[in-house]
Amino acid sequence: MKPSADRFLDVTHDVCPMTFVKTKLMIGKMSEGQIGEVRLKAGEPLENVPRSVVELGHQIVDLSAETDTPDVWRLTFRIAGG
Repeated sequence: MKPSADRFLDVTHDVCPMTFVKTKLMIGKMSEGQIGEVRLKAGEPLENVPRSVVELGHQIVDLSAETDTPDVWRLTFRIAGG
């Protein structure tokens, strides 16, 4: 069972690079150990946003497709310390 998110962001109506720009802005408002969840579309956002979150040093907790919305995914991550 994945933890509940401290912050949530829906970028399904945005395109790259705005999908990650908005995600990075959300990350900047978060504290160590907090959980973020981003709702994003398949394709470029699904490839780029999770990779960029990891490159920033944060941990992916879950990445799964929504069962009721085609081509939409939920990325859950934990903010690392430091």
